[in-house]
Amino acid sequence: MESLTVGLGERSYPIWIGEGILDRLAEALDAVAFPRRVAVVTNPTVFGHYGERVLRLLEGGGYRPTVIELPDGEQYKTLQYLEKIYDSLLTGGFDRHSGLLALGGGVIGDMTGFAAATYVRGIPFAQIPTTLLSQVDSSVGGKTAVNHPLGKNMIGAFYQPRHVHIDVATLKTLPAREFAAGMAEVIKYGVIRDREFFAWLAKHRTELLELRPDALIYAVKSSCQIKADVVEEDEKESSVRAILNFGHTFGHAVETLSGYGAYSHGEAVAIGMGVAAELSRLLGFGSEADVDQIRSLMSGFDLPLDPPAHSLDAYLAAMGRDKKVHDGKLRFVLNHGIGDCGLHDIAEPQRLFSQILSQTR
Repeated sequence: MESLTVGLGERSYPIWIGEGILDRLAEALDAVAFPRRVAVVTNPTVFGHYGERVLRLLEGGGYRPTVIELPDGEQYKTLQYLEKIYDSLLTGGFDRHSGLLALGGGVIGDMTGFAAATYVRGIPFAQIPTTLLSQVDSSVGGKTAVNHPLGKNMIGAFYQPRHVHIDVATLKTLPAREFAAGMAEVIKYGVIRDREFFAWLAKHRTELLELRPDALIYAVKSSCQIKADVVEEDEKESSVRAILNFGHTFGHAVETLSGYGAYSHGEAVAIGMGVAAELSRLLGFGSEADVDQIRSLMSGFDLPLDPPAHSLDAYLAAMGRDKKVHDGKLRFVLNHGIGDCGLHDIAEPQRLFSQILSQTR
């Protein structure tokens, strides 16, 4: 097992990463003095794979678990379904000495975290991410939210988990398309922060696609370490943390315009990274070779590259509602070559995106 710590003073927490470590869940919760009364928030798909095992492990460790099931899919990441978590907690008599466990992917993790942040003004929660995307991204850093029809993750809170428990063995039950979606976020870390990691991903593509444990653990730990370093420096995205949104501004527009669920989050981010790399080239921060390398690596993991056919005006309107918009100016995270990046105001979005969309269709 590998471990690292997200260092946030009294709100610091450990991340455990390994193969087969789900069996050590109770031990991990004991180590952070987690409440004994817990609600396990999950969906039917994940519960079918791991639910009974997790309940046995919790009960065997002296915990008293209840299950809250939500439907499976991004389209259910809404206030309506968040209220179902509150309903279950209230009718079940959960109080401030209770805790929540998020067993599932990013939707479950985000909704569970937001419920924990807001139920009786805050109770502990822990993440048990079962998708690659949630293991390397959404389970770490304390961003919690639900979607609104006009924008993704527009209603939420910063609220850190007590523990993150990553068993890469859970990726064996993940559909290939969902694994690819997670690789988009892994590739992102290499582009924005670590050129050597980017090169490692290209070199070890086969081992990753074959789900070899050593390769998965290295990729997940490297991704989590990069994210932890950024979160420690800027927990609430007042400055440097915004770089983690590389590919997300256009990606969120793809999700919003296409209807949540048509593209997975990772697929939309992959499309957004391709657009951001092209925008970086046009503005002189990156080269054509950088664009080709980024697109080639994403293509090697079967990720989509080309934006869906929405109008330029629709894309501009959707991006205009992005959380990084400041004083009406569209801001983009742009790669500076491979291994570095920066946040930039986009002065002529209509001209630039018209050019990019005409090239990628």
